[in-house]
Amino acid sequence: MHEFSVIQMAKKQETDAELANKVINLCQRRGIIVQSCEIYGSHAGFFDYGPLGAQLKRNLENNWWNTFVTGREDVVGVDGAIVSPRALWKASGHLDSFNDPLVECKKCGLRSRADHLVEDELKINVDGLSTAHLQELVHEHKLKCPKCKGELLPIRTFNLMFKTHVGATADEATEVYLRPETAQLIFANYKLVQFVSRKQLPFGIAQIGKAFRNEIAPRNFVFRCREFSQMEIEYFIHPAKLDDCPLLSADLLDTKMVLFTQENQEKKTEPKKISLRDALDKKIIGTRWHAYWLAASHEWLVSLGLNALKLRLRQHTKDELSHYSSETWDVEYEYPWGWKELMGIANRTDFDLKQHSKASGKDLSYHDQATNEKVVPFVIEPSLGVDRLLFTLLMDAYCEKGEGGEAKTLLSLSPKVAPVFVSVFPLMKKDGLAEKARDLFQELKQAGFAAEYDEGGSIGRRYARADEAGTPFAITVDYDSLKDDTVTLRERDSGKQERIGLKDVACALHKKL
Repeated sequence: MHEFSVIQMAKKQETDAELANKVINLCQRRGIIVQSCEIYGSHAGFFDYGPLGAQLKRNLENNWWNTFVTGREDVVGVDGAIVSPRALWKASGHLDSFNDPLVECKKCGLRSRADHLVEDELKINVDGLSTAHLQELVHEHKLKCPKCKGELLPIRTFNLMFKTHVGATADEATEVYLRPETAQLIFANYKLVQFVSRKQLPFGIAQIGKAFRNEIAPRNFVFRCREFSQMEIEYFIHPAKLDDCPLLSADLLDTKMVLFTQENQEKKTEPKKISLRDALDKKIIGTRWHAYWLAASHEWLVSLGLNALKLRLRQHTKDELSHYSSETWDVEYEYPWGWKELMGIANRTDFDLKQHSKASGKDLSYHDQATNEKVVPFVIEPSLGVDRLLFTLLMDAYCEKGEGGEAKTLLSLSPKVAPVFVSVFPLMKKDGLAEKARDLFQELKQAGFAAEYDEGGSIGRRYARADEAGTPFAITVDYDSLKDDTVTLRERDSGKQERIGLKDVACALHKKL
């Protein structure tokens, strides 16, 4: 649990699969996340967020934006279009390279991602393996269709882009695509944004927005879906100054994180905890700016309440690197289905700007006023999906209190992101308690707190509902409140209660936040 937790909750012994299923069940039961257009039996991989989920998602986005955009002077934000012309995606390489390996059953026609099928059947990690290598494994182990045990056709590539057309005609001139990532709109607008913001290198451009990928087989709830939200920064750096990073303080350099390096993966050795200083000295991490963004990203994730013991940084192997990257690290989380990517931090070099400059005929170089030279910046890209992060936080925060039929669900969410910060309860609806509680509720709302009022059922049931929604604090107005203008403030994780003055509630909550 995060630092806000006062005590460790006792968890029942359960399998990882049970945990994931319980969180998914909670999401559906409380309307946090549900299948989109469920009444029509819609396609897999599309989800809608209810009141609690929508607010939690907004809180995550706002926290990221406040931390990395409004809280800094070297990053500005943009909001690009979702539909983009074919030329953009041809130049970026997505039309040719944005593919997944697809395998189809000759008998029943079931289509699966070949890497997922091999991973599930052989219980091995196949990250970075080529299509040819996957085909060898399928042949060597005589893998069959997981549904009907039929013969599998040869693996082929499948492009993940969603294609449509603009206007009344359908030809290559009107061909457009839903963006599979938000990065390319930043590169296309980079020169304009730099000009109007008057930022000098190094500086970043950030964006939050929807992305679309036609996944062959979406799975694990919102972990892998076809429509999702991304939060990305493209941080532009002078190519000769990748090691000139004033933001990499001594404290950050001494930060120790678990690194799963290329060497670890090749030699099949365990990842080790190492400081950034040592990782740079030993050339494990290529540049100081890359090291900075690894540390800043890891630090932010932990600040949200994620368990640091379930996080590690995995370096992409040479066979696995994207066509645009010279070095990529994933922040991985230990999910019920294994260690998987939560966030990626890539050195995209100058690939994107050069590609778009070449394809568009526009000069996208940067004029360095200090040296009066033109350079094409290198780019470090911290990128993550909001939906995946939200699901990860829910799994990390899920607890159960009590035993057997008395067990109650609790979400130990950080106050920074919890969809409801404080619930206000009258002990009873009568004798003026409800009116006094409502007055307090309205005051807290006006003071900017995400507050909820609940007078239905016993006080115990109301506490349980608030705990299940991840609400950090609850305030109860009782008969003593009518006598001395005090209320009971209860903390979710510890269950600890304290008596405070009615006039001190807002100040006390601000201190808790």
